[in-house]
Amino acid sequence: MDDQQNNKKKLSLTALILMIFTSVFGFANIVRAYYLMGYASIIWYVLAAITFFLPFAFMLSEFGAAFKDRKGGIYSWMAESVNPKFSFVGTVMWYASNIIWMVSTGISIWIPLSNGIFGVDKTQQWSFFGLDSVQSLGVLGVLWILFITFVSSKGLDKIEKVTNVGGVAVALLNVVLIFVGIVILFLNNGQMAEPVTMSGFVHSPNPDYGSMISVFSFLVFAIFAYGGLEIIGGLVDETENAEVNFPKGIKISAIVITVGYGIGIFVMGIFTNWTFAFTQFSSADITLGNVAYVAMNNMGYQLGLALNLSESVAMEIGVWMGRYIGISMFLALTGSFFTLAFSPLKQLIEGTPKEIWPKKWTKTKNGLPVYAMYVQAAVVIAIILFVSFGGKGAKEFFEIIISMTNVAVSIPYMFIVIAFYGFKKNESINKPFVIYKSNTHYKWIVVMVTFVIGFANVFTIIEPALHGRYTETFFSIIGPIFFGGVALYLYNRYEKKMGIK
Repeated sequence: MDDQQNNKKKLSLTALILMIFTSVFGFANIVRAYYLMGYASIIWYVLAAITFFLPFAFMLSEFGAAFKDRKGGIYSWMAESVNPKFSFVGTVMWYASNIIWMVSTGISIWIPLSNGIFGVDKTQQWSFFGLDSVQSLGVLGVLWILFITFVSSKGLDKIEKVTNVGGVAVALLNVVLIFVGIVILFLNNGQMAEPVTMSGFVHSPNPDYGSMISVFSFLVFAIFAYGGLEIIGGLVDETENAEVNFPKGIKISAIVITVGYGIGIFVMGIFTNWTFAFTQFSSADITLGNVAYVAMNNMGYQLGLALNLSESVAMEIGVWMGRYIGISMFLALTGSFFTLAFSPLKQLIEGTPKEIWPKKWTKTKNGLPVYAMYVQAAVVIAIILFVSFGGKGAKEFFEIIISMTNVAVSIPYMFIVIAFYGFKKNESINKPFVIYKSNTHYKWIVVMVTFVIGFANVFTIIEPALHGRYTETFFSIIGPIFFGGVALYLYNRYEKKMGIK
């Protein structure tokens, strides 16, 4: 009875914004962007925000206000705007992208925990039962998935408490980065570690991003940095005064996240000289999975030097900064994990026709499809074991799973954007909140956002193959193709079962 009462409690505007921060803002994306392209990454993050994130956020605002009483999230939106089959394929592919996210994060979440405990990343030295480090992380990932699923199955009220803590941790991380960066700048008499030049904002110092194909492929990193907003769609009916607060929460979060990324990347240059750092970043011990913690350790070290402290004390400050960042990131990722463990699956099961799924999958306990959550856990665990025991080194391993996540996350956005075109054309749908009032405006926006997503993915898929990394290209495309095929099979079987032509 208590669980039912808690489940009926509506989310406030502040709680909604914190959930959006937990699901969307990735502190590591700031450091990865600087690591890959230096100051030049800012223009691509801003371009991704202007051509994808902000227009997409405004689309979701209109969707959310119009379908504020629907429980199916993006499936309900697309089904009423286009048709159920289109919606089902798009929703399954979107759901699959969250499966891939859980795979990558279930393994990489131990990096921030290691930093939180030791101040540095020691995961590549971990070895259990004779397994190498990558395989050991895979085993830990399996245990983590089981833990998250068990706790999540106990009810939404427990999940909300964790995600609120995660949201605060994410916000504070950016505040700490900016504040410490400004302090270092002041102590160094305004001297930037990475000189500010006009060419630096256009051309990457990274030789790997010297060609146009490589530069364009970076766009998907920028798009991925803004991913996750659509997950909140399943919480429209849980939001207090949703018609007003849901669009407002999305708009506020979208603008703050965009500005936060741009400022954060620039602040990196205050204490990190890219050319010098690249010799460290090129080390075999540095990966896309741990580069954020290495950079923040360096921030603490540079703070110590700016304060004229001894070398040993400066290094100790770096270790404690690494610990703080590690714990904060661990909390933030844990909050995201609890949301993603149930929200996408809840939208998939509750929104789609129940006849598609086995009866056990549709049964709920504590307001959640618990049996389906354990099936989901089994799938994630199987993929983790497959990827982690694939024999790849740590650096290549993380590049592959991050590539899998980027493409798998962004392709389903095209379905939502195309559905928005049908949504605007359908005059029978009540639209209490409208941003795109002109017919020409919304059509142009739909074409632009669809092109940006498609363009980014094409370059991301072909770029590794052009450099001989065929495995990376394979993992980038296999997920969307496989789950798209599974979706069509399931829906066609449903149509035959129900006699739908």
